[in-house]
Amino acid sequence: MSLKRGLGFAAGSVLLVSTAQLGMRWSMTRLPEPAQWLDAFHQGDVSLSALAVVASAIVLYALSMGAWLLALRDVPLGRAYSLLSISYAAVYLLAASLPIFNESFTLSKTLGVTLVILGVLTINLRRTPGSRNCA
Repeated sequence: MSLKRGLGFAAGSVLLVSTAQLGMRWSMTRLPEPAQWLDAFHQGDVSLSALAVVASAIVLYALSMGAWLLALRDVPLGRAYSLLSISYAAVYLLAASLPIFNESFTLSKTLGVTLVILGVLTINLRRTPGSRNCA
């Protein structure tokens, strides 16, 4: 078991899933309701770039799952699972920072994300006797 390799795959999974989530958010604000896609497509009212981003995001989700499975080979589940929470923080910070998403920072959301990050740090920075054997 290589903890460093596992954490690298976990970080890759977080990066991929965060990018996918932002891509889906961007594209879904530019597309009609999914039930109307076929009609809109036939009428030429569908943004092909938005559809391409949706398809790419689905591929990124699949790649993220592959990276996650590889991470689980080397990182204990209790530790690895908390790392997925970093995605929530990344998506919130990027969506609120980038004008294309038209999202905003709020005190309650920022406090919530801060608590999530503190939880991840608490779980992952604490040394336990078993964690030395994983490195």
